[in-house]
Amino acid sequence: MRTNTGLLSKLKRSVNVIKFRWNGSCSSVSGKKWITPSGFDTGLKAFNSLTKKKEPLVLAREGVATWYSCGPTVYDHAHLGHACSYVRFDILQRILSRMFGITVIHAMVITDIDDKIINRGLEENVSPTVIARMYEEEFKKDMMSLKVIPPAVYLRVTENVPQIIAFIQKIIDNGCAYVTNDGDVYFDIQSIGDRYGKFLGAVEPQEGAGNTNKKDLRDFALWKPSKPQEPYWESPWGRGRPGWHIECSTVASSVFGSQLDIHSGGIDLAFPHHENEVAQSEAYHQCGQWGNYFLHSGHLHLKGSAEKMSKSLKNYITIKDFLQSYSANEFRMFCLLTKYRSAIDYSSGSMQEARCSLGTLRTFCHEAQAYMKGQLPCSAVQEAFLWERLAETKASVRAALADDFDTYGAIDAIMNLVYHGNCQLHPVSKAGGGGAQSPAVFGAITSYIREVLDAFGIDLLHSKEADDVMGSSGNLEAIVEQLTHFRSEVREFALAQKTNPKTSKKPGLYPERIPLLKACDDLRKDLVPLGIQIKDREATSTWEITKRKQSPGGESDKGGDEETSR
Repeated sequence: MRTNTGLLSKLKRSVNVIKFRWNGSCSSVSGKKWITPSGFDTGLKAFNSLTKKKEPLVLAREGVATWYSCGPTVYDHAHLGHACSYVRFDILQRILSRMFGITVIHAMVITDIDDKIINRGLEENVSPTVIARMYEEEFKKDMMSLKVIPPAVYLRVTENVPQIIAFIQKIIDNGCAYVTNDGDVYFDIQSIGDRYGKFLGAVEPQEGAGNTNKKDLRDFALWKPSKPQEPYWESPWGRGRPGWHIECSTVASSVFGSQLDIHSGGIDLAFPHHENEVAQSEAYHQCGQWGNYFLHSGHLHLKGSAEKMSKSLKNYITIKDFLQSYSANEFRMFCLLTKYRSAIDYSSGSMQEARCSLGTLRTFCHEAQAYMKGQLPCSAVQEAFLWERLAETKASVRAALADDFDTYGAIDAIMNLVYHGNCQLHPVSKAGGGGAQSPAVFGAITSYIREVLDAFGIDLLHSKEADDVMGSSGNLEAIVEQLTHFRSEVREFALAQKTNPKTSKKPGLYPERIPLLKACDDLRKDLVPLGIQIKDREATSTWEITKRKQSPGGESDKGGDEETSR
């Protein structure tokens, strides 16, 4: 009796699919249908790449989010494209924890064995381990300089190879992977039926894999034999090292088990990396839905280029170089001004917009503080109106952040509040001539703005500019305060009006005091290029730290209005 080997092979795969669908320890779901998890409803909605729409964010455990993200392959300097993704997801995690009271347990893998790392080591005639450790430390320092909160745990691939081997063996035992004569281990796509293609839709089988040892061209490597001069580990299939995708499934499962709330990464990782992660994780755990939510960030582009910023295209700016010109606060504001899923254009113009937005917020907080101190006499403030705007802003910010972490909408609401606050700060022409003070409402507004920005990772109280100007000397601030106070007293004396009861002439300045007023002008202008801006409020003056100004020719810009023109 003749045996139809093709028919037997298909029958075996069908049995594996049935076994896979119904013997799982998680929800037994066939196909690519996403099931809303059971558990704690956060009240937020998140765009889930598995369904390509916003879904209610439901966590397995109340008040806790398990979160896994793909870390760097450490063979070179990290660049702004990496920074954009990591900062954006850092902002999302901060929103969950600071604004919604959810503890985020975040794990990240460090890919410290890879073709690129091996090749870099051969080029520089050093061990791949040396390359990996050097750039891993640099990556962590870059993240710290960008104020990215470290994950609960970093896990290196090389320190988890025994777990990876065991993970692969179980997938083989479950009938979802096979070993070739050359010592490769491939995941068998056809063994999981129609479950493959969750991120890009169904991918047709591709029988007849040419000269490769694959059963299907879509099959991907779980383990590959080592080549000469490459690092290797002993395994049941011979000496070799893990494939790329398997490392993430193993590491995430070792920390979080068979259920993961959130998985994040750049949009370029959705297929095939995250697709393959899902396939092998669900094959290992024999479950229908391993990761409940996949969040993907948009690419960073250099303005005018359709290509993403990447090392392979050599169109990147390193994080270290970027921070020579801009601050971590400015980069965060740059990220906040777009939705995390959107592609984002990087240019001097977009960074200037972020810098100006931060400047507007800082200036308002400084003006409000001057008002609260009585240094900025203003006409009567519509206090009830501002309390209403503050309440509306709080509701708008929370609603925006609950709607797929809409930071752009949240910042817009805050800027609108600042606009209304500025409209109420009308300086009067004479000291002591203002209306009744309403400092409490401005204190509440500035406290709220700082609270929200601090939740986003931006500290308005400490800026790069202030650090540059003040240096390490804490006494310099007190010196500037005393200098400003002395200058104010000199101005007040110089601005005193000369009156003569015997004539009908309008009061004027004392001619002999005008040089004092000019000296006050000169001092104010001379401090501008040093990063200190004095603002005169009739009889009083306030000061703040600003960006050091340079003219196109490199000369300091000493612009400013002349006091003596009054």
